[in-house]
Amino acid sequence: MAVVAGDPITGQGAVSYLKTRSEVDVLDAGRQYEADVVLIIVDTVTDETLKIMEGFTSASLRGDPRFVLIGDGMREQHVARAVSHGLVSVVPRRGADFEQVLRAIVDVHEGRLQMPSDVVGWLAERLRWIEKDVLGPHGLTTAGLSKREVEILSMLADGMETAEIAQRLNYSERTIKNTLYAMLARLGLRNRVHAVAYAIRHNAF
Repeated sequence: MAVVAGDPITGQGAVSYLKTRSEVDVLDAGRQYEADVVLIIVDTVTDETLKIMEGFTSASLRGDPRFVLIGDGMREQHVARAVSHGLVSVVPRRGADFEQVLRAIVDVHEGRLQMPSDVVGWLAERLRWIEKDVLGPHGLTTAGLSKREVEILSMLADGMETAEIAQRLNYSERTIKNTLYAMLARLGLRNRVHAVAYAIRHNAF
């Protein structure tokens, strides 16, 4: 992991503390663009903070760094932009200590995220808007599946065969097979079982 701080003294303090902990591996400044997780510490989240994230992502040798942001004043207009560049956790600066920061970093590696309730609310509202106004008119869901694909996968999950699904939906078996093949290829899924698991994981049904 790497540390980027608006205040050099704060950054040095964070690095000194984190290097004493076995849970994380802090890279030196010369190797920071190899980091998979980047801790950004600022007093207040601003457009400049987002530019730091974007710049780091562009220079990253991994291509997909994840960011833990410590700072106050996160605004709704920052959220979608920050998430698109790899933001996974936000910890308010006021009252935060190094133990909380460490926990947020470890949680990223374990697949858990930390977000203030207002940020979660903004993200949920954004997803609802995308599903209703962007995906819905094209017959898609947030999982990247069409309504027909969701119907077919739901029936597969219930143990139905291709012929039964075709009869239920009033399509030919060839149409069902072609729909499944196109979906597997588009989403990079291995087989029907993998497709059903994907749909369940993305709450498609």
